[in-house]
Amino acid sequence: MLTKADDYPIHQTPEPIAFSGTDRNFYDRYFFNGYDPDGTEFFAAAFGVYPHLNIADAHFSVVRDGVQYCLHASRILHMERMDLSCGPIRIEVLEPLQKLKVTVEPSNGFAAEIVFEGRSFPVEEPRFIRRNGPRAFMDYTRLTQNVRCTGWIEVDGVRRDLATGTTGTRDRSWGVRPIGAPDPQPPVPQTIGGFFWQWTPLNFADRSVFFHINADPDGKAWNTRAVIAPDGAGPDGFHETEHAVMEDVSLVAGTRHARGGTLNVPLAQGSASIRFEPFLTFLMRGIGYGHPEWRHGGFKGELVVEREDIDLATVDMALPQHIHIQALSRVTLSLPGGESLKGMGVFEQLIAGPYRPYGLGYA
Repeated sequence: MLTKADDYPIHQTPEPIAFSGTDRNFYDRYFFNGYDPDGTEFFAAAFGVYPHLNIADAHFSVVRDGVQYCLHASRILHMERMDLSCGPIRIEVLEPLQKLKVTVEPSNGFAAEIVFEGRSFPVEEPRFIRRNGPRAFMDYTRLTQNVRCTGWIEVDGVRRDLATGTTGTRDRSWGVRPIGAPDPQPPVPQTIGGFFWQWTPLNFADRSVFFHINADPDGKAWNTRAVIAPDGAGPDGFHETEHAVMEDVSLVAGTRHARGGTLNVPLAQGSASIRFEPFLTFLMRGIGYGHPEWRHGGFKGELVVEREDIDLATVDMALPQHIHIQALSRVTLSLPGGESLKGMGVFEQLIAGPYRPYGLGYA
């Protein structure tokens, strides 16, 4: 089947772009977040395409005055991957690898128009490959880029322009990871599995800092890296290391959310440390991650759009659908020689199953 994408010189296989190999879990995704410089408002968006499931979905969510307002949308893809809209939510690539736009047309009390402009060239993270026995659980590539954000968001008639200095992060990932309905036949032999993930994209006045780690239940990292990207840096202008370590992590009682921690990043002149002070919790379920009814790639119908409001003061943070969060954090970067910089970013954490370094069993 030929689609609009086939008129662009982007083919990687002899097949039309509508077909993405043979793994039904292939996906292609956009993610965005942003936050005011005083941390009073946090927003995020996600847009996913699932070629073998023939589904696209999109989500937009904003934390405002203690409530997380969420807009979910899902539609049949009809194999047209160049149509970056799903109901009221639309993505536009204004300048590849530099400037993108998210628009939410008026729907269910929501409207928004936000431009995300990169602070440096995107970071290509190490390829994520993980198997459960012989079965590929994950095999994907991701680019990450810190951004400056301009525009506005409206919820229930209250429109707020994004404050000067609003920053955030965007990423793009594509490849294989679990999507849609869960596999009814688990890998054999069955073993005690677990998934540990931390991700900390941080914005400072003149640079960005990134750290991520995937680890097994014993704490052994299978994918990790830290990057420092000065503003305006090109693809060869980063400091990168696989030896950064997140230490002193304590958990909020009764949850799998971090109360804080310290990231140590080795540099040529010594070690830099970053102290995290989380103060706002964003539930990733608000943009479909782990949502019991709006999981990524789930079939909802030809086109379905729904609103969801979450009172963050009363929700049970110990529920399984709430273990995956982004905690907006104030951060302090201490450099060798005594220089100290203040910034802001997220401490994303997802711990599913046991993680022995933190004394955790199954959730």
